[in-house]
Amino acid sequence: MDNQIVRTATVNRVTKETRIRCTLCLDGSGQYDINTGIGFFDHMLSGFARHGLFDLTLTCEGDLEIDSHHTIEDCGIVLGECIRQAVGDKKAIRRFGHVILPMDEALILCAVDLSGRPYYQSDLAFTVPVIGQMDTEMVKEFFYSVSYAGMMNLHFKQFTGQNNHHIAECAFKAFGKALDMAVMHEPRMGDAVWSTKGVL
Repeated sequence: MDNQIVRTATVNRVTKETRIRCTLCLDGSGQYDINTGIGFFDHMLSGFARHGLFDLTLTCEGDLEIDSHHTIEDCGIVLGECIRQAVGDKKAIRRFGHVILPMDEALILCAVDLSGRPYYQSDLAFTVPVIGQMDTEMVKEFFYSVSYAGMMNLHFKQFTGQNNHHIAECAFKAFGKALDMAVMHEPRMGDAVWSTKGVL
């Protein structure tokens, strides 16, 4: 596999509820330009990009006069699709990624498998309904959307955490680090896919 190939994808999605444009580079340096209209969500996506060393540009015009649901869910769909497209045929990548990430009192595990099979599992526990302008229940909906659009297994395990901001931010950063590991090139695989089936 040519390690000089820069893996990038751009996805546009327009519905009656949201208008989204997203460009993701897996082989970036952690640069980001994000505007979803939800400040805390922008902060979370910035942490994902920076700590995954992904270059991410994402803009969303959503029906925030209703609530944050459509904006956050649809951004998850678009980001997942960008990840799936940018990864491509998955030849010579590690496929699996995991990290146990601390943020002050919060400690969260994130594990990723770019298996081509969507599955989401999480025990992230929030004790307030909203952080900034972002409903905390939308953390689950976002990652669920990413996992299904990206065709990946995505797991979170919360070991500790009391501060809701820390729990959410720890999860987004952990996802960035775990995904970065999963998309890394594995030179020992040559031009093969890391699967006994030969395809992912």
